[in-house]
Amino acid sequence: MKRFALIGAAGYIAPRHMRAIKDNGHELVSAYDINDSVGIIDSISPQSEFYTEFERFAEHAWTLKRNSTTELDYVAVCSPNYLHHAHIAAGLRLGCDVICEKPLVPTPELLDELSLVERETDRKVYNILQLRHHQAILDLKDKVANEASDEKNDVELTYITSRGKWYMESWKGDPRKSFGVATNIGVHFFDMLHFIFGDLQHNVVHYSSDCKVAGYLEYENARVRWFLSIDANDLPESVKGKKPTYRSITVNSEEVEFSEGFTDLHTISYREILAGRGYGIEDARHCVETVDAIRSTVITSPEYNKGHPFLQRLI
Repeated sequence: MKRFALIGAAGYIAPRHMRAIKDNGHELVSAYDINDSVGIIDSISPQSEFYTEFERFAEHAWTLKRNSTTELDYVAVCSPNYLHHAHIAAGLRLGCDVICEKPLVPTPELLDELSLVERETDRKVYNILQLRHHQAILDLKDKVANEASDEKNDVELTYITSRGKWYMESWKGDPRKSFGVATNIGVHFFDMLHFIFGDLQHNVVHYSSDCKVAGYLEYENARVRWFLSIDANDLPESVKGKKPTYRSITVNSEEVEFSEGFTDLHTISYREILAGRGYGIEDARHCVETVDAIRSTVITSPEYNKGHPFLQRLI
């Protein structure tokens, strides 16, 4: 049984990490968040210590480290995006391996910094790249590999996840903390595209605002028109009033069904990490480079047949 601490216990994604720890037969020993709305712990790991001050959390971890029977093995990081680097480094320096939510960090330079801390501490960082474990994505990857040809696949990616007014008032609505919509809700999709279609060759942004972003990506084996949004007004008419989220990937006009099968992906990710098959810093580099470029790229008008269909409503 491995012993875990969790940073960011009050966040949206934290319960999935708590359940992944429990469902894989391990123990959540300690949790930290500046907010105390963490009642979910009672139904998953009621014995866990909890702190609202990082100093007390860290001191407890150092105390546990004195004894080989109580020391922590892993730190899970679910804190706001802009704190990932600091919290990952802290976990490594506590002598733990670290499992972090996406995005690992916002820039390639910070990936390099984490690599240095890995070497200094002889510990390892793992990123949750959960779509790499989704069966529909694995099947598509195999299909693309087995049907390799000189022609690139034409792909259309659409992801709309409605968010209320609270979103822009939270850290997620502050681009200095979330690094924008493409990074916050899109980074794992960009990882998925790389995982399936190979290295990125071309990256263009056609539209960007506080709540939506669209562009064109070209990979070794695909041409991708993409659209990401947190605005419910962007939902297709067939979905409005029925579901708050719309996910769609088409490959050569054929829909890839992957709307189900998301709930257990963190548990699978933890199982793979604990078995020595997790995804580390270099696995995350490609998607971090992609979103870093999207944030800094000058907006350009779409060329013929390279703009996402939803762009017609916006430009």
